[in-house]
Amino acid sequence: MLPPRIVRRLVLAPLVLVITIALLTGLPFLLILAAAASPLLPGRWRALRLLYFGLAWLAMESVALFACLALWVASGFGGRLATEQFQARHYALMRWFLQTLFDVATHAFRLRIEIEEPELTAQEARARLTRPVIVLSRHAGPGDSFLLVHYLLSRYQRKPRIVMKAALQFDPGLDVVINRLPNAFVPPHRGPGNLVVKEIERLAAGLGPTGALVIFPEGANFTPRRRVRAIRLLEDRRLAKEAAKARAMEYLLPPKPGGALAAIAAAPTADVVFVAHTGLEHVITIGDVWRALPMEQVLKARWWRVPAAEIPEGHEAQADWLYEWWARIDLWIRDNRPSALPRGDRQVGVAVQQAEAQPAAGTASPPAEPPKASP
Repeated sequence: MLPPRIVRRLVLAPLVLVITIALLTGLPFLLILAAAASPLLPGRWRALRLLYFGLAWLAMESVALFACLALWVASGFGGRLATEQFQARHYALMRWFLQTLFDVATHAFRLRIEIEEPELTAQEARARLTRPVIVLSRHAGPGDSFLLVHYLLSRYQRKPRIVMKAALQFDPGLDVVINRLPNAFVPPHRGPGNLVVKEIERLAAGLGPTGALVIFPEGANFTPRRRVRAIRLLEDRRLAKEAAKARAMEYLLPPKPGGALAAIAAAPTADVVFVAHTGLEHVITIGDVWRALPMEQVLKARWWRVPAAEIPEGHEAQADWLYEWWARIDLWIRDNRPSALPRGDRQVGVAVQQAEAQPAAGTASPPAEPPKASP
């Protein structure tokens, strides 16, 4: 059960600072211990890599919490936090945190990331920051969420809005920053009505030209067991057509149209961006991170943008359109499964592959090659 906000502020936030100071104080001993343990463990320097990443995360959390405290005081003890000026400062803090975390992770885990996107023509560049977007992404662990928000903030200069699980507020830095920005946390037991859809409608209605509402239509991380359960649920609800489409997809859960279609209805001028990615689906828990180290692989992603004018009208047509796109993302994942970095490859960081997408053809459903995408 999530503690009240006052408890999280007075207990969890200071606890992060105490743990960070304690670990930094004992850093020489921890380094010796990790170095001694690493040769006994599978993988190269697994314990040292995880220690490096963990300390960096805690240090950044501590810096972010102090920055949030300073912003709270500067805003008149919270009185002006909702103003555009202080919202921009919190987005800047979020951008710094995710950029630094990204740099640390790519070095510690030896990752290379390739993003396929449209050619950056003058017309494409103008479109990227003149229209709001609704981002519909597959869900495959927390790593994909961090990467997606990082790129929206840093590469595309967007202001993301996200609906997240309430349990993520156990992370003090995330708790403070995200609650000060237009986002939403939803509890696991949502009571009467669909709280998720209501929050999505609220966030979508306020999207500006640089806004990006991020939605994960699957509703949960993919696992083979969840896929089987989702198909059975569709069959139990007598949705035979949807169940057949879900059964044809190997790497995705069937999308839940409610949230995505509610966002489209609440923000009719927004383009829709579909995001496919692969490489982090096996990294969900801390144990998964431990077993995966060093990951040493290429992570791949692709974006498609569908202009608002090309989105079909009507609930049934939009639901079919969403399933068709999900089927194409599933095929893309099949053809772009993770690959390990070569043994001798010492390059780390990001390699962004610019790829020219085929022009759009049709409006009601994706053509043989989906239309261009860019957030």
